Amino acid sequence: MSSPIVAQSEPYSVELEAGKNYAWCACGRSANQPWCDGSHRETEFSPFVWKAEKTETVFLCGCKSTGDSPYCDGTHNLL
Repeated sequence: MSSPIVAQSEPYSVELEAGKNYAWCACGRSANQPWCDGSHRETEFSPFVWKAEKTETVFLCGCKSTGDSPYCDGTHNLL
């Protein structure tokens, strides 16, 4: 299995809207970080898709190596 591209070495702060669907880029290739734009199509990666349960600001992983997808777990500090 190949490694994802590090999109940035810190998390993305984003506002989620309750009830809205989101697709977090897991491959690091998207030009619309941290969101998926379909750039993973020629890779083994798939986006992490979920529906926000509440409106809130969250920190999404930018290094693409988190153990808590799509949320930042601090792994970028070890890279």
